[in-house]
Amino acid sequence: MRELSKELKDIKLAIFDLDGVIYRGNSLIPKSDEVIKDLKENSVKIVYNTNNSTATRRMYVDRLKEFNIISEINDIFTSASITAGEITNLKQNATIFVIGEIGLREELEMKGHTVVNFNSDSNEVDYVIVGMDRNFNYKKLAFAQNCILQGNAQFYATNADSTFPVANRLLPGAGVMVNALQTCTNQKPLKIFGKPNPFGISAILKNTDTPPEKAVIFGDRLNTDILAGNRAKINTVLVLTGITKESDVKKLRLDLAQSLKIDKDLNPDLVINTLEDIFIK
Repeated sequence: MRELSKELKDIKLAIFDLDGVIYRGNSLIPKSDEVIKDLKENSVKIVYNTNNSTATRRMYVDRLKEFNIISEINDIFTSASITAGEITNLKQNATIFVIGEIGLREELEMKGHTVVNFNSDSNEVDYVIVGMDRNFNYKKLAFAQNCILQGNAQFYATNADSTFPVANRLLPGAGVMVNALQTCTNQKPLKIFGKPNPFGISAILKNTDTPPEKAVIFGDRLNTDILAGNRAKINTVLVLTGITKESDVKKLRLDLAQSLKIDKDLNPDLVINTLEDIFIK
């Protein structure tokens, strides 16, 4: 059993982002499955927190299994599942129009909400919720706009990521759809539930009964994973296998040193090249 580095030796809960940390597109990032196994052998609880709202939690469990990583539905926290929980706290049995995919629709329906299409009565819609939608089109945008401007719908979003990493390139992320609706309504989402907001991490800490100082998040984005982790007061580790590069970290720290107006919560506690760097060599 490999021994954890001194910075992480007291950790009891590890929160992993998925895209760019565990896998990229359809490819496992080398050795990430072995790292998960070794952490479990060190009695560290493992959960996953992703801003990607397109897939259901069961789909994530099945996908991780294909990479030889065993998990359960309750180990998965997506921006969709977090959004569904927070919306349910606001209103039971709501009528919702979704710009998004199966992951968001199913999470809302499992909470008892009714998800309608763009042929419905816009005046009956309580919430418009926007996530990543690879079938985004003008009709969806126009109906969502009408629900908000002509009806009484409130505008929420799962996340505002500008990009989405796949195997060898970037694709447009949910932020593109969010910004489109924001532009045509002249309204910002009342809340964006995914990272960098700490809703998901707070829920994870509560569900696992873990104090913040005993938890760590592994992420590849400064402005989502690291920012959310620091806002939740947990340990933050940036992994350079996804979006953020070493040059980005150097620029951030130079800007902070020069006292520029940079959010200090963007600064990770630890930067590693690969997940294997968390173990003593």
